[in-house]
Amino acid sequence: MKKFIVEDDFWGVFPNAKIGIVVCTGIDNTNHDREKYEEMLLNAEKEAFKYFKNEEFSSNEVIRVWREAFQKFKTKKGARSSIEALLKRVNNGNHIGTINPLVDIYNSISLKYAMPCGGEDIDAFVGDVRLTKAKGNESFITLGSNESEPPYEGEIVYKDDEGAICRCWNWRESVRTMLTENTKNAFLCIELVDEKRINEFEDALKELARLVQENLGGNYKITILDINNKSTDIL
Repeated sequence: MKKFIVEDDFWGVFPNAKIGIVVCTGIDNTNHDREKYEEMLLNAEKEAFKYFKNEEFSSNEVIRVWREAFQKFKTKKGARSSIEALLKRVNNGNHIGTINPLVDIYNSISLKYAMPCGGEDIDAFVGDVRLTKAKGNESFITLGSNESEPPYEGEIVYKDDEGAICRCWNWRESVRTMLTENTKNAFLCIELVDEKRINEFEDALKELARLVQENLGGNYKITILDINNKSTDIL
């Protein structure tokens, strides 16, 4: 049984955070209808514009809270949260392209709710998965690179027994565990640092799970981890 564990050194920095997990099993992630996912992303892009209340991009609340979060731990220079990267593209008038159904679905949820969403292939995990501070020697190879770029010591990362899975909390993921059309079992997550948005966070998790099941089949389980509930079984 694989587990997902949020370790105490994470809670020491973010005691009020919540990590929402959707474990999806037995899914079919092959893309049978590209136009459907393109439309899903376009609709989500339109929804995202409601978060741009201030002309200065970085002063919008959904961006500001994650900028502040990233200042609390060691990060690679220029690293930003995944939701900032998505929203910045939309704000600049660029569309989000399709990748595969799971990624398209979580990107659409991320845009609609302005929260970081991510996903990994459970079958690629080696041992338990932990959200923790890096030791600094973890292997990490991202898409488009052939060389390992280990996280900094003290950097917030997702990791397993093989190495880092996602650097700078939700900035950049490892090619080793990324979702592909061959993925059958997926670990999806949504991260919350703004306590005022708990209701939207819960709605986002439910909609994420519903969209996966409606479009890709299989089964799902939703779990919310916090400082009083630090681990859950994955598979």
